[in-house]
Amino acid sequence: MRDSINPGLALEGILRTMHDPRNNLANEVSAQLIEHFGEQVFGTIIPRNVRLAEAPSYGRPAMYHDKESRGALAYLALAGEMLRRNEEPTVATEPEDSEA
Repeated sequence: MRDSINPGLALEGILRTMHDPRNNLANEVSAQLIEHFGEQVFGTIIPRNVRLAEAPSYGRPAMYHDKESRGALAYLALAGEMLRRNEEPTVATEPEDSEA
């Protein structure tokens, strides 16, 4: 999605963060985002997570604070999703005939 104010700025995607599936409003907003923006919404959801919230107070990135927390794992999943979205499709090439 291009920004009309700054045409050089592109939106990579929409990320749902601090999501709590027990909260009806969070689920409704998530559904509306998907309905309105479709594939621009990342499939990965970053959950509300105490370990993520604690990390800044320790001056550490979430990955160093608790790399196995639900939040840290979600950010790793996001990184993978972003890499997959940005992969250039490979073009199948036929092997060259070699004449001896």
